Amino acid sequence: MVERLQIRRLAQAGFVLRGDGTTLVIDPFLSPRPDRLVPPAVSPSELSGVDAILATHEHRDHLDLAALPGLIAASPGAKIIVPAPIVDRVSDVAGPNAIPAAVDREIAVGAARIVPVPALHGVTMADAYSFGQELSGGLVRYLGYVIELGGVRVYHAGDTIAYDGMAQRLRDLRVDLALMPINGRTAERESRGLVGNLGHTEAADLVAEAGIPALIPMHHDTIEGNTGSVAELRAYVAARHPDLRVIEVAPFADAAWPS
Repeated sequence: MVERLQIRRLAQAGFVLRGDGTTLVIDPFLSPRPDRLVPPAVSPSELSGVDAILATHEHRDHLDLAALPGLIAASPGAKIIVPAPIVDRVSDVAGPNAIPAAVDREIAVGAARIVPVPALHGVTMADAYSFGQELSGGLVRYLGYVIELGGVRVYHAGDTIAYDGMAQRLRDLRVDLALMPINGRTAERESRGLVGNLGHTEAADLVAEAGIPALIPMHHDTIEGNTGSVAELRAYVAARHPDLRVIEVAPFADAAWPS
């Protein structure tokens, strides 16, 4: 029987997943920033009892180094899971709890099973859009995570665009629910150094091709000048992928799956 997975969205790409007595926090962005449209409503000290904190890559809105000491103080035993090429960014504060993540190398945390998968992104526009291997001794620098917890397989895409074989990889991992960026990318934003993401049509097409039944949009409502439209996502899905379920979770709100 499938358990009920508790999901809390923080902001941007941040989520808390709870199930089977295990709590994971993914990409928590908890620090103030002048261009935030949604101010932090949760302090690091409030996220206690966490078993692992995962970051998909090094950008501040995914790996919030300013908030990390407070998160660790609230959950001293938490594993800090980051892509292997950037594990040195967290090792000073996380010590032996710093865990390097590599593609397809499963990580167990409590009842959770975590499979890192590649993301196609970039530190800057100079290396976009890539897996970051040229910067990282051949290792993939940008990740997503497929997390099995509470009988549910959740894909957190991190920051990414589509790449060859991506949908089949996710299909093979039998994902139930996808957490997907929909802010897209434009020449204007890229000229400002903003490495982009899947847009709403690309995210929906990818999820449908991968046979994933439900999608929660993310990375669309937190940073000024780098947003996306859930309304446009819903309209596109209704027209093109009517069997795909779109679940909107407001920042700092709770949901559950299945629901």
